[in-house]
Amino acid sequence: MSQIENDLETSRLLRDWYRKHKRELPWRESSDPYIIWISEIILQQTRVVQGMDYFIRFTGRFPDVASLASAEEDEVLKYWQGLGYYSRARNLHTAAKDVMERFGGVFPNQYKDVISLKGIGEYTAAAIVSFVWNQPYPVVDGNVFRVLSRLFAVGAPIDTAKGKKTFTELAGLVMDPQHAGQHNQAIMELGALQCVPQNPDCEACPLKERCAAYAAGDVQDYPVKQHKTKTRDRYFYYLYIIYKGKTWLSRRKEKDIWEGLYEFPLIETDKAMDFAALQATDAFRRLFEGAGRLNVSVDLQGVKHVLSHQILYAAFYRIEIERENDALNAFLPVARGDVEKYAVPRLIHIYLEKLGGNLSE
Repeated sequence: MSQIENDLETSRLLRDWYRKHKRELPWRESSDPYIIWISEIILQQTRVVQGMDYFIRFTGRFPDVASLASAEEDEVLKYWQGLGYYSRARNLHTAAKDVMERFGGVFPNQYKDVISLKGIGEYTAAAIVSFVWNQPYPVVDGNVFRVLSRLFAVGAPIDTAKGKKTFTELAGLVMDPQHAGQHNQAIMELGALQCVPQNPDCEACPLKERCAAYAAGDVQDYPVKQHKTKTRDRYFYYLYIIYKGKTWLSRRKEKDIWEGLYEFPLIETDKAMDFAALQATDAFRRLFEGAGRLNVSVDLQGVKHVLSHQILYAAFYRIEIERENDALNAFLPVARGDVEKYAVPRLIHIYLEKLGGNLSE
């Protein structure tokens, strides 16, 4: 058997396995590139079981490019709430407008045009054009890295430019160009269901007879990573300020986490501190100067919120003030019962859930 025939046989085995074991997912019933696009962006940082309800909710409100493009950003972010990595939602919104302007509202069917859209990289572009139009572009995501690294016992780190180039070439070699879309779905599904990170059931794998790592007994050694992600600790103290049935919100504008989302007034410190120490900070004094007597209660503290490269330690204080002061002019006044109308980070949503979603009482 030639190498080409061997590679095509690998693809056939993958596709045979996929037809028997694939999950029934709503986006797999569609040939609409918009639907495939939305599903792939959601699944970039979200597992299928978690992303399903968000996908249904998001596409229910924005069923096509035109509806997404014409929406306000605040509404798009609200419908994305809970998925995290909110730059994905902003990029979707920007790209939808681009499709309306550059392509007359018709999602492009050429790889070079698809990848030119905001927020779409090589993987997502390959997924869209192969799933919808069977174009021979290989997908390389975390699942594919894992399958290929074990199949060929590749020692090249997946988090280096050289490693990514190696895996992209291998992905193209094992893909049958006549069945590109199904092959891509199959190899991703194998990584998601069978060739899992920990304790894979290699005996039931359709590729076990071809897997170099399985033959050597070192499956758990793959894939190889060169760099360890460094994390940063941050300390957030949120202030739920109350005066005559209203409160105040702030919209995050910095190039930081949660850009464009709303939150309560925040004091961030470089170390953990109790309320007495927080009160002594310049930021706290400036915020409440002229507000009169403060009635303070601790609503939630000791919250640990883990992001990809950061760990947030948060506390929430409810503070009723005697009168409005000038410092509050920097924030958005809202009725207490209307807070949930705004797109907020998951950390704020946790707080709202604790209060039963009703801040007006």
